[in-house]
Amino acid sequence: MDTGSRHPADRFPPGPTTLRTARRTAGGRAWLARLPGLVRTAEERWGLRLGAPYDGGSCSWVAPAELPDGTPAVLKVGLPHREADGEAPALRAWAGEGAVRLLDHDPALGALLIERCAPGTPLTAAPLPPEERLTLAAGVLRALWEAPRPADGGPEPMVAVCDEWAALVEERAARLRTGYDAGLVASGARLLRTLPRGARRTVVVHGDANPGNLLAARRRPWLAIDPKPMTGDPAYDPWPLLTQIDDPFAHPDPGPVLHARARLLGAALDEDPARLLAWAAARGVESALHEAAHGDVAGGADELRRARVAADLAGC
Repeated sequence: MDTGSRHPADRFPPGPTTLRTARRTAGGRAWLARLPGLVRTAEERWGLRLGAPYDGGSCSWVAPAELPDGTPAVLKVGLPHREADGEAPALRAWAGEGAVRLLDHDPALGALLIERCAPGTPLTAAPLPPEERLTLAAGVLRALWEAPRPADGGPEPMVAVCDEWAALVEERAARLRTGYDAGLVASGARLLRTLPRGARRTVVVHGDANPGNLLAARRRPWLAIDPKPMTGDPAYDPWPLLTQIDDPFAHPDPGPVLHARARLLGAALDEDPARLLAWAAARGVESALHEAAHGDVAGGADELRRARVAADLAGC
């Protein structure tokens, strides 16, 4: 991974999702202008040998790295944003239990040096039945949730974040006039406010536990990466697993499939399946209005149809 002969453009090619996404905003474009210097500073600080960056991230530049002693690692330099602020505290709190280890962190650079997963195959690609993949994912979540909460409180409280999301849902629904089911939208906003307050325990949640963020590793069979953590109700976490381990909505009748998977995860995680489905409905409504606010009203309508199935199963 010798970087001495690599042209800088190889590190910042024009194609990756990261760069296209960042160019959409003035703040992102300003960050992109600083990114080569940030990477170079991190490289020099930690004495890294860097490989070509990974593609596919939405708000960070990520590349394999090697420490001076030969230890494999990953360098992640992130676009400054709210969700990224909790990543280092969460990784530090988990201390390698269920997630990659944090090796070092430079807040001024927005840079994290983290453990590299090998072989790094995502759970989405594991040649296993969906039910078995769900069980493996549940094991990762349990490990994350069992970690002691940081003494300083750690990532943001879920109550505050979801209150803001509920207000955004209502504001967007009133402003955009999408024609979405008003009753379901109102129910989603209500759930975003009430579910965090009804939690029977408080943990540091991963926040984006989709199966693409669970990687095969040697130290543990599976480790989580790329959290968007909060402190709050663990039942918040399983939604992406319910809907992305494969596509239950590809079945002629997705309701029984979704219900069976909620029951499986509920038993594995000691959580009420109806609560998992209620969170799926709430997060689906939030996602639908987010899509609409960014110009994809049809995509938001698809999200809302899925949220309706979850809401009906949860009895919301």
